[in-house]
Amino acid sequence: MNTKRHPRMTATATAAEFLMASRQCEIRNLEYFLQMGRLVQSVGNLVHGLQRERGATNLYLGSGCQRFARERTAMVKENDQLAATFRQALADIQEDLTTHPVSSPLLGHIASALHSLDQLPGLRQRVNDQEASVSEATEWFCDSIHQLITVVFEAAETVAEPSIAGLLVAMVHVMNGKEYCGQERAAGSAGFSSGHFDNALSRRMMHLVEAQERCFEVFVGFASEESLSLWQALRAHPRELEIERMRQMAVSVGPYKSLDKDMADRWFNLMTERMDDLKKIEDSVESAFHHRCVERYTEARHSLAHQETLLASLEQRHASTAPVLVVCDNGVEAGAADAWAGECVGQQSGRSIFDLVQEQTRRLRQMSEELQSAKEALEDRRTQEKAVLLLMEHRNISNDEAHRLLRKLAMDQGKRLPEVARALVSMAGVLS
Repeated sequence: MNTKRHPRMTATATAAEFLMASRQCEIRNLEYFLQMGRLVQSVGNLVHGLQRERGATNLYLGSGCQRFARERTAMVKENDQLAATFRQALADIQEDLTTHPVSSPLLGHIASALHSLDQLPGLRQRVNDQEASVSEATEWFCDSIHQLITVVFEAAETVAEPSIAGLLVAMVHVMNGKEYCGQERAAGSAGFSSGHFDNALSRRMMHLVEAQERCFEVFVGFASEESLSLWQALRAHPRELEIERMRQMAVSVGPYKSLDKDMADRWFNLMTERMDDLKKIEDSVESAFHHRCVERYTEARHSLAHQETLLASLEQRHASTAPVLVVCDNGVEAGAADAWAGECVGQQSGRSIFDLVQEQTRRLRQMSEELQSAKEALEDRRTQEKAVLLLMEHRNISNDEAHRLLRKLAMDQGKRLPEVARALVSMAGVLS
């Protein structure tokens, strides 16, 4: 076998530097999400506060400003503090947010959420002056809550660590499910307080129940063990049977049969208890998210320190070893790892660095594969929202009607909802 010497290469040092840079980049991302955890927590608390204020405002306006005045005043004060906490969390992470390479959609939704919150004092004043209707107030609260939840959704889109991304997916869907629960509380309160449910209100109730179930189905797939236990306890609570019984009344009695109006208070209280339990589940997911970020950050720091120590040891041990690259007669390099040998690092060091690079590559590939399911769940949600908007625009129908139509198309075609939504969005793209 003929051999020949190649000039000394500098690839080893470059490989080591980029290997360290990869770990350091991972650590910076984890630091970013440790800070993001505070923002996510502040969003969840503010959303819950706004949901409570929405319920109190509806009852206040619906009673001619005779009921829930004191409770609403207390909620306003509490929510002002929660909004201040949210703004402070944004200020603390603003520099990282504005320099993160994939934060543009997230920043846009944060801007929308802040703009919506800026309108809150004016709405409250109009409520105090009895100039705002129940529907107007409800629409504002729903829109603002949607903007805030979307902030968490977009945050999840920027995660590269699968276990962290999965927990944010769980968080987004339990928050969305709780919001649909709040809207169902409002719809049911309107029907029971009036003594009947017309067809439109009954259909809305069915839509909101189905929307909750879809959200919670995704949540279960990504939730932490503790939050799953809380979810199972919620489902087993005797309250759920009473809620289901009242739901059946709402969708089956019809507009021509009267209901006991006193049931409105019972319905409101039951659904409020349910939302409070959902908030406990949400808090559990947020806690798991924080602990996982800390855990992964600690692991990454230890791994970086270990690699730095190993590389320093290898360089010191083999600094005097002259690297030789052996090439076979057939032109194939003998030992691919020898290609990593370079200046001040011997062949054994080169092989060790090559092993580290291979290990890092395998780990990143595995993370990417695990991350795919979380990304698919987020993309399914985004695509369904696009499909609903398209149906609303082209059919001139409401949001609820668009959701019902999308579900009907899925059932008629025997396909999953995301598949039908993707087909609609793709078709719209071709036709536009």
